[in-house]
Amino acid sequence: MSEIIKELNILDQEETVSQKDATCGVKISENSQTGKTKKMYIESYGCQMNFSDSEIVTSIMTENGYDTTDDYKAADVIFLNTCSIREKAEDTVRKRLANFNALKKKRPDTMVGVLGCMAERLKSKLLEEEKIVDLVVGPDAYRDLPGLVGKVEDGQKAVNTILSKEETYADVTPVRLNSNGISAFISIMRGCDNMCSFCIVPFTRGRERSRDPKSIVAEAQDLFNKGYREVTLLGQNVDSYKWAEDFESNTKKEINKSDAENIVNFANLLELVAKVSPELRVRFSTSHPKDITDEVLHTMAKHENICNYIHLPAQSGNSRVLEMMNRTYDREWYINRVDAIRRIIGDECGISSDFITGFCTETEEEHQDTLSLMEYVQYDYSYMFFYSERPGTLAHKKYEDDIPLEVKKRRLEEVIAIQNRSSLERNKKSIGKTYKVLIDKVSKRDENQLSGRNSANKVIVFDKKDLKIGQYAYIKVTDCTQGTLIGEAVDA
Repeated sequence: MSEIIKELNILDQEETVSQKDATCGVKISENSQTGKTKKMYIESYGCQMNFSDSEIVTSIMTENGYDTTDDYKAADVIFLNTCSIREKAEDTVRKRLANFNALKKKRPDTMVGVLGCMAERLKSKLLEEEKIVDLVVGPDAYRDLPGLVGKVEDGQKAVNTILSKEETYADVTPVRLNSNGISAFISIMRGCDNMCSFCIVPFTRGRERSRDPKSIVAEAQDLFNKGYREVTLLGQNVDSYKWAEDFESNTKKEINKSDAENIVNFANLLELVAKVSPELRVRFSTSHPKDITDEVLHTMAKHENICNYIHLPAQSGNSRVLEMMNRTYDREWYINRVDAIRRIIGDECGISSDFITGFCTETEEEHQDTLSLMEYVQYDYSYMFFYSERPGTLAHKKYEDDIPLEVKKRRLEEVIAIQNRSSLERNKKSIGKTYKVLIDKVSKRDENQLSGRNSANKVIVFDKKDLKIGQYAYIKVTDCTQGTLIGEAVDA
């Protein structure tokens, strides 16, 4: 075990609780009030990383004189934290911006800012296309927000979309937005080096770099001390997490080139966070099939509080299509990783995936390979889309989007049909079994029932009785639907 890991393992609690007083140990939501005169409103779109980034933005702004509000009409500053992964995501943001037109006419001093991946992709072009937008800020420039807001107050438009090789916001204490006080995200890295041909993320979030593990463990410990019982470690590709001391820029490329000692990898980090407390559940997202190692799987199997669930995007089940996507693994490698999960962790481990139908030049036979992969793995659930060409990606530059839309949609329907069957069959296997569940909310359909997730990330609904949100309970599954397990509380 490296010296860094030894040092982290002997940190006492007083050292670990190093967070600022921003949250003061209480539940913070978007309508929290501290008496400040200026108000900010923020909406988040897209992936979990964006929602995590919104908590960083809120922290920076509250440190600079702003309260939050859940009413955009009462806000001095409106931020939209955006996604560019699909055209539909950008269209949604543009429609939302149009909704602010009436407010701008009544209150022209109201500031509107576009943050995140859409800001990074379009940059100053957004100011020309969306006249009501006052500032455009990319994911690595949030520390500059107070200064940019000041420029707008002085009558200027403001843009900062400079990508960084160092920024991880490790010293920024997130303000937990709309928190249930039980589960929280912890960003462990930023950027992506994978360059999948269909994906815009490397161009909007920059090169991959990892956050200091000491700050990650400190944040996890602080959350646990405040009553949180589950953390999700976030990164575009968590399994490639690597950190070493004495590097100004902790990019994976730099560390891999060096002879650095005391490197902390993702398996090491998982164990460090798991050791914060056996009562703190640890999840993570997202894993890349080329990087997930047996060491990570053995670490998961070793610690009961590391949840047995892995999101392992396949995108396609055909090796030629995977090569065109620049996924850097083939069908056989992916199946090898699934087999390793089942062998080391067991069949109870939840596996979910992403699939894209109708990628450039995909034949009917290659589409069948995707269907057969799904049949083999039996995913618990998946995120499924037909291919949507994104300007600026490698696929946009190199390949013709040559699959007719009706073919893409028909193939997607076939993928969805298989996933629906798999989800139901996987859930049926849980009937009669008992799971430790972290209760996180009241059921949407019945206020007399509670809802929580088991280790495999499956939602279980059960009668409230004398149980409370935030506690663990043992639930025996008695029935299921395609998306939900139904159960009853039992003694441990």
